Amino acid sequence: MSKFTIYQVLPRLFGNDKTTNNYNGSIEENGCGKFNSFTNKALKEINQLGITHIWYTGIIEHATQTDYTTFGIRKDHPLVLKGKAGSPYAIKDYYDVDPDLAVDVENRMAEFESLVKRTHANDLKVIIDFVPNHVAREYHSDVKPAGVVDLGENDNPSWAFSPLNNFYYIPNQLFKPQFDVNDYWEFPAKATGNDQFSASPTQNDWYETVKLNYGVNYVEGGQKQFNPIPLTWFRMRDILLFWAGKKVDGFRCDMAEMVPVEFWGWVIPQIKQQYPEILFIAEVYNPTEYRNFLSNGKFDYLYDKVGMYDMLRNITSRNYPVREISNTWQSLGGIENQMLNFLENHDEQRIGSGFFSGAGVYAQPAMIVSATLTQAPVMIYCGQELGEQAMDCEGFSGVDGRTSIFDYWGVKTIQAWSNAGKFDGSLLTSEQKELRNFYQKLLNITLTEKAITDGLMFDLEYANYDNLKFNSHEQYAYFRKFENELLLIVLNFDDKDLDTEVHFPLEAFQYLGLDENQNFKVHNLLNENEKFPLFNLNSKDLFISRIPAWTGKILKLTKM
Repeated sequence: MSKFTIYQVLPRLFGNDKTTNNYNGSIEENGCGKFNSFTNKALKEINQLGITHIWYTGIIEHATQTDYTTFGIRKDHPLVLKGKAGSPYAIKDYYDVDPDLAVDVENRMAEFESLVKRTHANDLKVIIDFVPNHVAREYHSDVKPAGVVDLGENDNPSWAFSPLNNFYYIPNQLFKPQFDVNDYWEFPAKATGNDQFSASPTQNDWYETVKLNYGVNYVEGGQKQFNPIPLTWFRMRDILLFWAGKKVDGFRCDMAEMVPVEFWGWVIPQIKQQYPEILFIAEVYNPTEYRNFLSNGKFDYLYDKVGMYDMLRNITSRNYPVREISNTWQSLGGIENQMLNFLENHDEQRIGSGFFSGAGVYAQPAMIVSATLTQAPVMIYCGQELGEQAMDCEGFSGVDGRTSIFDYWGVKTIQAWSNAGKFDGSLLTSEQKELRNFYQKLLNITLTEKAITDGLMFDLEYANYDNLKFNSHEQYAYFRKFENELLLIVLNFDDKDLDTEVHFPLEAFQYLGLDENQNFKVHNLLNENEKFPLFNLNSKDLFISRIPAWTGKILKLTKM
């Protein structure tokens, strides 16, 4: 498919206008965003930011300390939860949506369906999480469709492992983590979500979750028992079909590599048989498994966390030279267009935090790389475009540079942009407005320039390694070309403004089919007011004056 852009957003935080922000506060104290916070105006503004897809994070019902028993929803034990709000990745009912997000709890699914319809009406597509590896400690579906057997309902807990079970058990042992859970009772204990096959997980484990069983006998060396097909495979296929039937357009599959690739290769074609356009994006962190999950697992895209994200973060933090970007994309060996690029998500520290760069503006050259180096999709996290710092101490989540997924909270930058539902940005500072304007320009360029969406890339870094007017420790440059459209991207990762000269090697002319004798008009797509003299490729280099610190230029070369 064509290049696309994703806006990740946690609805619990989006649209929450309350500014109480009590440490470890309840939903009544600190407030919570709702499905209907995403008004037509809000969605229009997100679309105009240059976004094609919204990843609504935390849609499916998860365990929480908020009491919804009056609505027929079981109460969760507070000591096997994380935070007042609970983790969106401790799924409590795969067939329901989070009641926190509904104005009318009894009408919560209809409110979600309206959100999907409203999102589509504003030219945006919907991605939600699919969490296949683990569920909440006290998983129970209150609203499962008729005929659906609950996960674990027919398990034999006397078996540590069986492909007939949905969970793994520690027979004859009481669940007794290495911290006090008071009167919580689980016997026999179930294995914990991060592959802890013990009755005594620690507070650093995913103790709020239990591991799902896809037929891998971890207890006895990891033997795979896939014939006959394990029952969990069918349960999870039915869950995917249920949500696909709600007209969502894609799934971001949490910790996909903790589930056997054989399951994905079995289930994804079945979902696509009924819903051919639906997207599957895998959270995979092991580069040696990338091709396996693309080819055999049938995923459309994979997270590029340990590659491009880690490298761009290290470069922005001044740990690595900029030229290492070349080694990073080359290491993918031809699958770079199937990686999802990003600089922020709910797991990572905010760019503007004191743990990363201290201000969102420092990520501009890295963001240009993420968005324009390849044909791969790119994602931003709600608040990233505003320079959100996430240096609050919310409750379960302390001062860690991350926006909490566990607590009820009001995020000041998002509140300033939303302006009590006006979504006009009038309360933003001038710096925040300027940064958002940069993201809006960049993301729209990313979607409209054929050289980026469909074109070839030629990395100019190696050809300028010995160029005394080009510092490959702080600068990066590359061509993007499609038919007669040619872009030159030049980036400055330095603390000071600079002038530079980019050399074009003969190989670039050959690979891109460039005419050396052609004259070009030059203009900067990120700054239309900047003026350039006419340029002829015959000179084999281009002098570029004043690239401000921590910025870049996307130069469009138009034939005369």
